Amino acid sequence: MTTPNKPITLARLLAKKRKQEKITCLTAYDASFGRILTECGVDMLLIGDSLGMVMQGHDSTVPVTLNHIIYHAQMVRRGAPGAWLIADMPFMTTTTVESTLATAKALLQEAGVQMVKLEGGQAVLPMVRALVEQGVPVCGHLGLLPQHALRSGYQRAGKTPEDAARLLDEAVALESAGASLIVLECVLPDVAQVISQRLTIPTIGIGSGAGTDGQVLVLHDILGLSSYAPSFAPQFLIEGRSIKEAVLAYVEAVKTGVFPSAHCDIG
Repeated sequence: MTTPNKPITLARLLAKKRKQEKITCLTAYDASFGRILTECGVDMLLIGDSLGMVMQGHDSTVPVTLNHIIYHAQMVRRGAPGAWLIADMPFMTTTTVESTLATAKALLQEAGVQMVKLEGGQAVLPMVRALVEQGVPVCGHLGLLPQHALRSGYQRAGKTPEDAARLLDEAVALESAGASLIVLECVLPDVAQVISQRLTIPTIGIGSGAGTDGQVLVLHDILGLSSYAPSFAPQFLIEGRSIKEAVLAYVEAVKTGVFPSAHCDIG
């Protein structure tokens, strides 16, 4: 189990890929869960715009604002002072280099996170480069893009050779632009594995099979608290487990390769 007072660093996370150690990540939205997840050895905590759905009751991530992310990140930071925190950059905050830098500044200075995550491939490369030039650690996000779901829907990515090639090209481009991590959401598992093997930076899968370098899930999904949980997110709060025991079971399952055992079947 990770010691809470020993801070997680980006260098330690990047070393896990070289050592072929699986990386664990869960979403967190408040101090109590921030503390519990850190005590259970979760490597990274994501203050995700998924809070719009599981905390605020919306049907998408679009209504989540920068102030919402800051508010929840501040709480998580107080509960988990040594955790590596990643914050989603909310809908329409990365449309220009200027707006992207301003958003990242607020997230690092006011919210206390160490890394920002933004959705997209070729379109966000200038923003990624600008962030990296200013010393901001960046996590990319490819595949199913929740902020684009109003237009594109919730579908698995990489189902055609052309789409698989696009995803690989965009992943390589994000790494070249300076991204340190890439989330692959609902990418065909074989494609996600190819991307993971091609990159030198870690990939974090969600509904993308076991071939990625780590896994992330929405906390409320694994605890059975979501009104809708995707099929690739099993409930770990079962058989009389406490919340802490459920989180420990998730961490152990990822680290040992027991989870994930099934492919994403969205779309």
